[in-house]
Amino acid sequence: MASVTLDDGTILACDCLLVSGGWTPTIHLYAQAKGKLAWSDEVAAFVPGAKVDGIAVAGAAAGLVGLGQVLASGVEAASGQPAAAGAPRNTGIEATLRILPAWPRTRQHGRTWIDYQNDVTSKDIELAARENFVSVEHLKRYTTLGMATDQGKTSNLNGLALMAEITGRAIPEVGTTTYRPPYVPVPLSTLAGARAGALMTPIRRLPLESVHRGENAVFQEYGGWLRPAYYGNADAREAIRHEAEIARRSAALFDGSTLGKIEVIGPQAAEFVDFIYYNTMSTLKVARCRYGFMLSESGVVYDDGILARLADDRFVVSCSTSHVAGVHMRLEEWRQDRFDRARIQIHNATSQFATLTVSGPRSRELVETLGLGLALDDASLPHMAVSGGSFGNDPVRVARVSFTGDRSYEISIRADRAAGLWAAMKEAGGPLGMATIGLEALMILRAEKGYIVIGKDTDGTTMPQDLGVDGPRIKRTSEFVGRRSLSTEEANTANRKQLVGLRLADGEPPLATGAHAVERHGRHKRSIGFVTSSYWSPTLRRPVALALIEGGSNRHGETLDFQHLGTIVTATISPPCAFDPDGERLHA
Repeated sequence: MASVTLDDGTILACDCLLVSGGWTPTIHLYAQAKGKLAWSDEVAAFVPGAKVDGIAVAGAAAGLVGLGQVLASGVEAASGQPAAAGAPRNTGIEATLRILPAWPRTRQHGRTWIDYQNDVTSKDIELAARENFVSVEHLKRYTTLGMATDQGKTSNLNGLALMAEITGRAIPEVGTTTYRPPYVPVPLSTLAGARAGALMTPIRRLPLESVHRGENAVFQEYGGWLRPAYYGNADAREAIRHEAEIARRSAALFDGSTLGKIEVIGPQAAEFVDFIYYNTMSTLKVARCRYGFMLSESGVVYDDGILARLADDRFVVSCSTSHVAGVHMRLEEWRQDRFDRARIQIHNATSQFATLTVSGPRSRELVETLGLGLALDDASLPHMAVSGGSFGNDPVRVARVSFTGDRSYEISIRADRAAGLWAAMKEAGGPLGMATIGLEALMILRAEKGYIVIGKDTDGTTMPQDLGVDGPRIKRTSEFVGRRSLSTEEANTANRKQLVGLRLADGEPPLATGAHAVERHGRHKRSIGFVTSSYWSPTLRRPVALALIEGGSNRHGETLDFQHLGTIVTATISPPCAFDPDGERLHA
């Protein structure tokens, strides 16, 4: 701002313009206590009217400006009696406002701004009057007068005066809007209080954190948990690749305690998990596991994981680390909303148990040395089965499930007894050439197999059919969360982004995660998808990548351009699984 031009042509040089809504007493507390306002021509403002029990108004809040008046009103408010002789008084000249109203007028040339924050002009108020929004509450909502952050402190009275002139009424006849707390906006920091930083989202820690630190683990935060990314003091990239390579060649030990372990118990448990999951789960046999999706009501994949059936009326939901709280909340919400709460109980046992996972071709040899008291042959404990055993005097649950594509065993034990089991597994794995691996190596192993991470390899539009799981959508007749949304026009478009693998030319480095697949139209380019995961595979000796590509399931073998930071790289669409596509290593 450089200047302001007045109506008479006078130009005032300035770099800041202050807007006044007139001299108005701060009467909010009085009005919020149901006090009735009165109009004062002397100060051209609303002032407190009749007395309200328990409320005393004095000084400027009562519309008084002279020092003598202010002192006298203060004494009366404090004592309940008029000021007596000897009370504080003014010995000088009494101040007066001598206010001359300068209300906005109708049919003025140009724009006459009334509310500078919400851009309300005199023409807006005139239009409100023509539309018969003459009630002060209607005026406020029709024009947004007084609804900005100052809540009308600089604009309301000017707007009321203009409405009074337009409708031929006095300002007090137009009235005022309802005074509601607070007088000033409540800062978000006040609402948050002490919930900031670590107090807002506390870092969760593994039961075996001290053990991992003793083994030179390098920690990073994953899904709100502090977890080992890799082990050792070597270069991070080399350490991670070395862990992944040994995991494929021999065996790998991994701390998977952060995975959700939420129990669903009761006579309606089977019916309940059928409703919660996209897949039919009630047909699952006792001591067996099944992989499934949970959908949002919009049909989008919310989480994936293993469901284990321990008894006819007892299931364990294994969900993603970062979704444990959300899944628990969803289970409780649907339990209370749709089912008999007396016939289903939900128990989040995630922090009660530690889960130690061993994976790789020699994983069975390792588990056999632990003396868990259960048969490990493929007939007794096949892939996707669960069984109970014991480690010493402590019960354990052993699930033969895999996130690496190799034979794997997840052993869950009381969290306070996990250190002994970890030490025994380390000792047994030494002669087998086993490696302890962190989460980064695990990400390479699962990407080689095309296994997804929700929120990384999916986005807020990904539906199960985009991930190649279309059967339940077509065949299921019972209700489940998100079912109707899978029948919408959007859910059935041909150009939906679908999960694919990517194969690069020999010698190319891994693609950048987030690189966009681009389609050319003359000089213009359009994104048709993006890379979701990308790693160097030490086992395959080449990069592996997953992506979401428009119509990807029908484009296998097609070569696309991928752009990242101005660089174009070509890659060929392939199936998501790049390693052991027949799944033979699950039984190796």
